[in-house]
Amino acid sequence: MDTAAANRTAAPRAVTVAWLALAAITVLSWWLAPAHSHGPVTSSVPITLAVAALAVIKSRLIIRYFMEVRHAPRWLQLSTDAWLLVLWAAILAVYLW
Repeated sequence: MDTAAANRTAAPRAVTVAWLALAAITVLSWWLAPAHSHGPVTSSVPITLAVAALAVIKSRLIIRYFMEVRHAPRWLQLSTDAWLLVLWAAILAVYLW
């Protein structure tokens, strides 16, 4: 099998794996939500940090696999990663401050 044919079969498989990872992260984020308890709901910094970390991973998967940045030039891949880190660092800084 030539490399072009291998790439055509690997691409849908990679997108499917990314989609499954996104679904799993969504379920995990929902499970971490404190509203499932029967007591009063309070904010929790560790849970917020965990959900934000999962959101960073989800954002990167969406940008890479569903916006086709994984096939883009290296500078665009690095700039989108940098943008995500700055964005989420700013969001967490505002939340924690």
